[in-house]
Amino acid sequence: MGVLILLGAIAVLGVYGWLIYAGLSWWAFFIVSTVAVFGVMGIIAWIGWTMATTPPPAPIEALDEKSSSGETTSEEKK
Repeated sequence: MGVLILLGAIAVLGVYGWLIYAGLSWWAFFIVSTVAVFGVMGIIAWIGWTMATTPPPAPIEALDEKSSSGETTSEEKK
């Protein structure tokens, strides 16, 4: 898998370099900026999805009640 990633990165660098030196720098800029925007928006969407689907943590009061009721926690057992 690592070799495929390496070869893919080298191929992308080759195509990018060819676009720059062939006088097609506008296309190189367009492709790179499009990939960057999609990448950043994808990461932001993933963060939003994770925040929306993760259940909220237990309230602190509930944790305090457990410790005051005499129940021992794993830290107290050590």
